[in-house]
Amino acid sequence: MAVLNPFSLSISITFFLFCIFSFCKAKDSSLSSPTTSSDVQLLLLKIKPLLQSNTDNLVLSSWNTSTPLCQWRGLKWVFTNASILSCSDLSSPQWTNLSLHNDPSLHLLSLQLPSANLSGSLPREIGEFPMLQSLYLNINSLKGTIPLELGYSTSLSDIDLSYNLFIGVLPPSIWNLCESDRLVSLKLHGNSLTGSVSEPALPNSTCKDLQFLDLGSNKFSGNFPDFVTGFGALKQLDLGDNMFMSTIPQSLGELKLEKLNLSHNNFTGVLPFFGESKFGVDAFEGNNPGLCGPPLKSCSGNNSSMSSGAVAGIVISLMTGAVVLASLLIGYMQNKKRKGSGESEDELNDDDDLEEEIDEENGVSGSGSAVGGAGEGKLMIFSGGENLTLEDVLNATGQVMEKTCYGTAYKAKLADGSTIALRLLREDSCKDRNSCLPVIKQLGKIRHENLIPLRAFYQGKRGEKLLIYDYLPLRSLHDLLHEIKAGKPVLNWARRHKIALGIARGLAYLHTGLDFPITHANVRSKNVLVDDFFVARLTDFGLDKLMIPSVADEMVALAKTDGYKAPELKEMKKCNSRTDVYAFGILLLEILIGKKPGKNGRSGEFVDLPSMVKLAVLEETTMDVFDVELLKGIRSPMEDGLVQALKLAMGCCAPMTSVRPSMEEVVRQLEENRPRNRSALYSPTETRSGSITPF
Repeated sequence: MAVLNPFSLSISITFFLFCIFSFCKAKDSSLSSPTTSSDVQLLLLKIKPLLQSNTDNLVLSSWNTSTPLCQWRGLKWVFTNASILSCSDLSSPQWTNLSLHNDPSLHLLSLQLPSANLSGSLPREIGEFPMLQSLYLNINSLKGTIPLELGYSTSLSDIDLSYNLFIGVLPPSIWNLCESDRLVSLKLHGNSLTGSVSEPALPNSTCKDLQFLDLGSNKFSGNFPDFVTGFGALKQLDLGDNMFMSTIPQSLGELKLEKLNLSHNNFTGVLPFFGESKFGVDAFEGNNPGLCGPPLKSCSGNNSSMSSGAVAGIVISLMTGAVVLASLLIGYMQNKKRKGSGESEDELNDDDDLEEEIDEENGVSGSGSAVGGAGEGKLMIFSGGENLTLEDVLNATGQVMEKTCYGTAYKAKLADGSTIALRLLREDSCKDRNSCLPVIKQLGKIRHENLIPLRAFYQGKRGEKLLIYDYLPLRSLHDLLHEIKAGKPVLNWARRHKIALGIARGLAYLHTGLDFPITHANVRSKNVLVDDFFVARLTDFGLDKLMIPSVADEMVALAKTDGYKAPELKEMKKCNSRTDVYAFGILLLEILIGKKPGKNGRSGEFVDLPSMVKLAVLEETTMDVFDVELLKGIRSPMEDGLVQALKLAMGCCAPMTSVRPSMEEVVRQLEENRPRNRSALYSPTETRSGSITPF
């Protein structure tokens, strides 16, 4: 038997141990290598495959190891020492640095892929990124449930998963993000989440940094989530368009809310006191008829739960009502005396017969054949239409200008040679007489330089309804932007800005300048007329209020096809000032980009203008989206207000209704960012060929 030399044995043992150590180190190195455990690898192996379905996604295709991290779309990076990976300078070495893929100190800071055509599911591994703060995956088609693991993230503060296809309950773990005072914004608007809103696991959670909470347009049910009233920093709360069915806690009024939406649920009881005129009716409309208190109807009966302010408000309302009733009785008796002496009345009584009301208002009656063939009818005259008679209207010869789902527009020539515009509402499209007349009277009072006035209204014996306007031989904004025809004026930025500002002023007047605000409900470039001085005038405003629900909803369907429909608008009865703002945002993008939104009749392709801008921003090609004609003569798009106008348009198109500006704010911003070259506005209406041609 051979005896091993102790020295040789020592070397053998040392070599053996070295081999074992080397193997273990190599194995450990393979596990801890940046190529397998970094945020980059997590994105490639776990996140990317789940966010896209069967087909490759154009945006996600940039996520690959042969592309520098600065060129991966929708991502922002940060080093462990909190310094940001700068990708703004294209000449920077970091823009082309491929070695950053293997840098263990580099972490994902922000994942922003709105409107990126994602159609997979939300990966549970998103909660594993140690420094991820922002997650914006809104306006996609992500399916499935929101994973429990999302609430176990160590750094998430801003989450926007709005307008996807998520189902199931909201995991209670989401409120874990509050406990380290991280969560600032949680937006889940426009999904199909169900059940009651789960409470935080820890009692008395204040979520003290949460400012924006949007759970609107889902299928949540149960009681109002009372724990929300403990979120003292909350500025914006949206629970609208759900199925909540309880009272609203009075403690909600103690929050310093700036925006609130509780509309279209089944809330009942007395509204909390929010302060004088802080929120309008639209914040609470569409709930149980029992919901009461300012700004809704006054609460009746004794209610021990009412605050002293609510009781005082009811008493004042009752006293005011008694005074108004007495005034009406006195006025009624005086009108009866005037009737007996042959004097005409200035105001209509809504309870009287339609024909009697029109007679009393105008002293006009007659018979003849209306457009479409009618028997006798009555004519109601408004300011500016005093020269019209029933005979003039019924004997006018009409030429069809436009047909829509709700009626036909005619250019009608009167016997004296003058021209009027008629809108014959579609048969069986309108509400009954009692519902229709108050709206007509309201529309007849509207006068603004950027709105086409209603001059008269005719209703025939068979129920046909005819709206009568001034005829203005002007081109529509749609034709000016998209029609290719000789003699069309150049639409430089100064002229487009004036058109946009006029539209905004007209809408702002409808929203806030009337005793009874109305929505336009049909904002589109075809409903904007533009004169020789580029003054814009809106047509067809408020007509949805005359339509039966099925016809009004046809207008919503048309708005969707044409690309102007707000994402939360499912039926016309939910149309409000915020849906008007969205449509204006699309219209402003149409003015800036020069492309027609919605479905293209030739190719069938749907042109999504907001997504087009978002993609350009991600690719840092924002200036390429502007219409070439718009940029002529522009030295600095920033100084001339172009970039600001684009940001404003995108703000109007925000999926979350509560962050959209009001039309008054839109007017203010457009006025503050006027083009510098004002002389371009007052130049003659030259054509592209250089000739002077009026239009």
